Amino acid sequence: MSSLTLSRTAGRESPATPSATGGKSAQARWERRAAFWFLLPDSLGLLVFVALPMVLAVVLGFFHMDGFGTFEFVGVDNYVRMAGDPQFWNSVRITLIYLVAVVPAIYVIGLALALLVQQRFPFVGLVRSALFVPYVVSLVVVAMVWEFMLAERTGIISRALSGLGITDVSLLGEPSLALTAVIVVTVWFQMGYYMVIFLAGLQDIPGEYYEAARIDGANAWQRFLLITSPLLRPTSFFVVITATVAVFTGGLDLIFVLTGGGPAGATTLLIFYVYEQAFLFGELGYAAAIGSVLVLVLMIWSGLMFALTRGGRFDND
Repeated sequence: MSSLTLSRTAGRESPATPSATGGKSAQARWERRAAFWFLLPDSLGLLVFVALPMVLAVVLGFFHMDGFGTFEFVGVDNYVRMAGDPQFWNSVRITLIYLVAVVPAIYVIGLALALLVQQRFPFVGLVRSALFVPYVVSLVVVAMVWEFMLAERTGIISRALSGLGITDVSLLGEPSLALTAVIVVTVWFQMGYYMVIFLAGLQDIPGEYYEAARIDGANAWQRFLLITSPLLRPTSFFVVITATVAVFTGGLDLIFVLTGGGPAGATTLLIFYVYEQAFLFGELGYAAAIGSVLVLVLMIWSGLMFALTRGGRFDND
């Protein structure tokens, strides 16, 4: 090709380059503006209803407030009081017991149910719905139903135990049994939700992996250990994080209706102790200080989980 032809070709193509670049820049600016306006409502909601209350709670932790106009700066007195409060440490102990019991139970039962309903059998859709329905019902309603079932002598569970020869047992009135009853109700209420989360994770695993494993002679247990478990780690990470946060920040309605924190403080979770201090005893500043410590512990624990597990990937990349 002659030099004249090359120069003409270059002359025709070179003006298109700035135009294409300008078009891409305009599109990028439009996408940034669209993203900004789409994110703005949610960002404002997080700022007003999450970030701002958290900052105010930290600030109020340095004041004494009784809800009747008293507003006095006390420095770190609330935190000093917290360190020497035996009821606070009792609620921490009970919360840790509740955490150690609930999170593994939710994980195991939720995964087992997901593996079950992943199979094809008659009325599998109905079974999935029946397992998930309790989670969409109000927790107050759930607590009232279970309170009726666990009632001493008149409850259906107490009557069933009497039929087995176990009498004079108060499932909600004895300190050694009340927390166990709360744990059982919590797991029953939440297992359907985590079943759905695990089911979504299981359905993302390509079926070709299982087919290849069957061809290689791997049994069901080996397929679970070598395929399902590793590929389900991001989902498992999400379940552990959300279940732990739910344990620390949820359950107030359930405890309030079932036991009221009793008997003898046996079911006073940390979140319920915050509620008692704020709305029963009028110690709003002290409750804010406890809530600030609770949020700080959750943030540190979540950060450690992300750092140690690399966001649930567990890889060596």
